[in-house]
Amino acid sequence: MKKRRLEKMLELPQEVYTNVPKITITGFNEIILENYKGILEYEELFASISTYIGIVNISGYNINLEKMTNDDIKITGKIESIELERMQD
Repeated sequence: MKKRRLEKMLELPQEVYTNVPKITITGFNEIILENYKGILEYEELFASISTYIGIVNISGYNINLEKMTNDDIKITGKIESIELERMQD
């Protein structure tokens, strides 16, 4: 209970103190996905990334997993679509 109050007082974004993914899209050429678990599938036309609450599927051309850390991943290419698959509760 006290932890939630502290988080509200400090105005921390939810993705900082939980495993909720954050997706930042820049134009049609770049996606940064924070709080991901792993890469399920990756090829030139498609990438499937697992998060703690579901799966993010990215389709397009010349898909490239450009930069990866333990917390985030940068995906570049000609992005045509992004599909979110929510995990079953």
